[in-house]
Amino acid sequence: MDFILFGLIAYLLGSIPTAVWVGKMRFNLDIREHGSKNAGATNTFRVLGKNAGIFVLTVDVLKGVLAVVIPFLVNDFLWNNDHLIHLKIVSGILVVIGHIFPLFAGFKGGKGVATSLGVILGVHPQAALICIVLFLIVFIAFNYVSLGAIISSAAFPLLVVFVFKNENTSLTIFSVVLSSAVIILHHQNIKRLIAGNENKMNLFKK
Repeated sequence: MDFILFGLIAYLLGSIPTAVWVGKMRFNLDIREHGSKNAGATNTFRVLGKNAGIFVLTVDVLKGVLAVVIPFLVNDFLWNNDHLIHLKIVSGILVVIGHIFPLFAGFKGGKGVATSLGVILGVHPQAALICIVLFLIVFIAFNYVSLGAIISSAAFPLLVVFVFKNENTSLTIFSVVLSSAVIILHHQNIKRLIAGNENKMNLFKK
């Protein structure tokens, strides 16, 4: 029952369509009809501006963090470590699914990058912090958000397995699945990167 309960909570958290609601309530537009037509933080930055983008990014990250932290806060004393890890993994998967296929926005959401970051912050904060640094280095150097997301996502399972020597098989599988999902969802971006026509975004541009 705990997997069903917290899995449902995670999916509903993920289903909060931050970019869609901000666009409609503050700017009277559907973010999914503008820019890259993606309901995520990057497109929000481009279409609605820095303030809206920062807000959407923050909330989407928090969705992932909360989804995997709530079970720990509520019932940590009832479970052994393996059970808690498995519950975090299930919650992490479902919150990302909720972001990509949100119940409250016609099942048409974003790519799940920010929410995935929140998940790995809650599941493995050390690896997450390295991924954030790696993302920023790539983004600042090349001005491609997608490239930073792809490389940092690919690095996550490598960090978990080879740097932090994780011995939990479920966590290893989860890291690979989450990384693969983010990369697959960026398949169009990968095509544009190869063709040289991917959209750039300057972090320091006013």
